[in-house]
Amino acid sequence: MARILIIDDDKAVCKFISSFVKSMGHEPKSAYTLNSGLEQIYTNPFELVFLDVNLPDGDGIKAISKFKNMPGSPEIVVITGEGSINGVELAIQNGAWDYIQKPCGLDEIRLLLIRVLQYRDKKAKRNIPVALKREGIVGTSPEIAHCLELVAKAAATEANVLITGETGTGKELFAKAIHENSQRRENPFVVVDCAALPENLVESALFGYVKGAFTGADHPREGLIKEADRGTLFLDEVGELPLSQQKSFLRVLQEQRFRQVGGKEDIHSDFRLISATNRDPDKLIETGTFRKDLFFRLRSITIQLPPLRTRRSDIPEIFVYYINKLIRKYNAGQKGFSPEFIDSLNRYDWPGNVRELVHAIESALSESLDDPILFPIHLPKHIRSRIKRDSVGAVGLESDDDRGGSTRASFPTIRDLIATTEKKYFENLIVKTKGDMEEICRIAGLSRSKVYARFKKYGLSKFKS
Repeated sequence: MARILIIDDDKAVCKFISSFVKSMGHEPKSAYTLNSGLEQIYTNPFELVFLDVNLPDGDGIKAISKFKNMPGSPEIVVITGEGSINGVELAIQNGAWDYIQKPCGLDEIRLLLIRVLQYRDKKAKRNIPVALKREGIVGTSPEIAHCLELVAKAAATEANVLITGETGTGKELFAKAIHENSQRRENPFVVVDCAALPENLVESALFGYVKGAFTGADHPREGLIKEADRGTLFLDEVGELPLSQQKSFLRVLQEQRFRQVGGKEDIHSDFRLISATNRDPDKLIETGTFRKDLFFRLRSITIQLPPLRTRRSDIPEIFVYYINKLIRKYNAGQKGFSPEFIDSLNRYDWPGNVRELVHAIESALSESLDDPILFPIHLPKHIRSRIKRDSVGAVGLESDDDRGGSTRASFPTIRDLIATTEKKYFENLIVKTKGDMEEICRIAGLSRSKVYARFKKYGLSKFKS
């Protein structure tokens, strides 16, 4: 007998599906809002959730990931009376099992129930590795547990993997974990930082070159793709791979053969590909800076890493792991920590994610010197000031606005305003010119070097020259 939850503000729909589910020998429950549904799952796990889209307290599709990360990780079937192509795509991308429109027939529900429960049964019987190698990946939150489940699945296959997430979420650590748990773990794990490769050196770095291929090629070089033979090739920040090289790499990915710069014979390399990006691939495709056919080849399996602010329960564990690691590294004495120190870590939003947290811990360790206990005062000043500013705003203390002045927390400095406006200007200019660097420089009235400096400053992609 399976537990099935129906979430719909239409009580007639809940009653209809509940009656049929019960007739099949399963236990149905109903909820009329998202929050009510989440509360029920939290207290008593379900195998399947029928989820409406338009609910009184939110959008069901946007809440799919929340339900998937609840105890039991139930399968989600979206049910709606207002189906749309965009809705279907969003639902599937967010992890839904299926997307069906009302009114739904009994045969459709019956077959769906049978297939979902068959899948759940086989999934429970799979031989998942008892001890997944996950060095540096710390946390037990549902969000991280879900990502680790995907790591285990990816490690058991040879499929290409795309890891997405904000800067500092640990994309390389997850790529390494996939490699270390795969059959290729005894062979090389080769990292290619696409953002750090000058465009004119990408081809020679990836494919290698023969002696005399160009001025300065006094000795042949194997190339990173060949170095990854029988191992894993990790393309970090793949969104920065120049458009001019994407077609060549797509051919390599399809055939696993390539030709060195200046070479006359094809070379074979049996590599497994994992890619990562902190950018939205769909937006890169829209702006014409990334090939759609290459993107589809990269993402046979996609792992979306959560930002640290959405898994705050992991922060104390991450702190303990890295403070001990840093103490060993610097041969420092043991450190205790005050409750206020951990509270400060929990209250900060960590825009730089785990990487920023680790840097803050290292900074606090250096700042504390011989002090045996870590206090909030040992944290970097910008973190402490942000926490305090947010707390002042939260308790509703009198602001400068209340006194007829201006509020620094809500009103930007002139420097921040200029930076925000300038970034938006270049984003719009890129779209308008379709990434044509010569046209961008002409319209902006800036030299190529100054435009590149702005791109680097605002984290914008490289575009065709």
